[in-house]
Amino acid sequence: MKTTTGASPEDLRNRLVDDILREDVSGLRDARVETAMRTVPRHAFLPDATIEEAYANTSVTIKENPDEDALPLSCVSQPDVVHFMLVQLAAREGDNVFEIGAGTGYNAALLKYLTGTSGQVTTCDIDADVTAYARRMLDANGYGDVRVVTRDGALGAPELGPYDRMIATVGMWDLPGAWWDQLAVGGRLVVPLRWRGLSRSVAFRREKDRMCSDSVKMCGFLPVIGQGGERNDYIDDSRHVRLYWDEDQPIVPELLRDSLTRPKSVVWTDATVGPVESFDGVWLRLSATERATCRITAKPAAMEAGLHRPASPALSPALVEGDSIAYLTLERTAEDAGAEPRFRLGAVGSGPAGADLAERICAQIRAWSPARTAEPVVTAYPADTPDSDIASGAVINRPSARLVITY
Repeated sequence: MKTTTGASPEDLRNRLVDDILREDVSGLRDARVETAMRTVPRHAFLPDATIEEAYANTSVTIKENPDEDALPLSCVSQPDVVHFMLVQLAAREGDNVFEIGAGTGYNAALLKYLTGTSGQVTTCDIDADVTAYARRMLDANGYGDVRVVTRDGALGAPELGPYDRMIATVGMWDLPGAWWDQLAVGGRLVVPLRWRGLSRSVAFRREKDRMCSDSVKMCGFLPVIGQGGERNDYIDDSRHVRLYWDEDQPIVPELLRDSLTRPKSVVWTDATVGPVESFDGVWLRLSATERATCRITAKPAAMEAGLHRPASPALSPALVEGDSIAYLTLERTAEDAGAEPRFRLGAVGSGPAGADLAERICAQIRAWSPARTAEPVVTAYPADTPDSDIASGAVINRPSARLVITY
């Protein structure tokens, strides 16, 4: 099969993997994962996409949401995210693997390639249409031995466990109790975990009484169906500025209705970034030090109306306490002609405590700047673990787990 550009699917697949490896800044590498992605034909799991679309480094929606204002019900993940999550998982020959979120079956096919003929792969989804599609695609492409089950992924599949590896391809706000029971001690769990308005792919090592991360990478995934706990609302009458927070945080949007129209406090640091440099670590540090951390998003109309621009209008960290708010911002610095643009980082505060909140954000910018690639350790404990048995750090309680974020 040829494409409109004349390149074969194999050529496009190899180019995609080459691009992923060249552009990846995570430092995560695994030759077996690379070979799997060069071998398993992604386009064969996306029959409605063009070959070029199948081998573009983008996600592909496979089931739209009937609510046109809502997120899709199912997507095929972006290939570079698939790559680093499989590296995080470190699946081995002979492993028993459980996947939450079946998608098209493509990820399960990669897992089957990695676990070999002696391995077992089970993929599940709560949506029967999605599992039926995954079953058809897996059968059509020679992966009939991958097990596909229709159920709530939070329940796992105890009849097929215990598992050496578990991986979720949907965003999880909690770590279900069933997973603790089904993941073997010494096993690994990779999950797009959501807390304080952010989402990160966390690779956990399963220990006897806890799970401890050894890799935390930026990612974005559709949230799993059925898990509550996340809240969001607009904080302006024009509905241009929205906050996202967790149910354990005492954030009351109504108290902030007038905050953005009050005088602002803008605080700057000496930390700067280039056009493509990540400042994601600032948000992670805030989540490890400030219980008031949440997410702010702002539409272009908000800036046109006078809002001081958040660092990333689509998703920036903020601190909220009562009727006051502060959020991360940036501005271009003066530079020599021809030099690469630089942007200095700071914070904007509004409301009675806005200046203090802005200073607290800047404190974490300064802590982040000399160690920009440092990752937090995320330790998860069963929900009934007493305080005396958990590590020191920022504790975030969930119905089934207690998360501790530590630098």
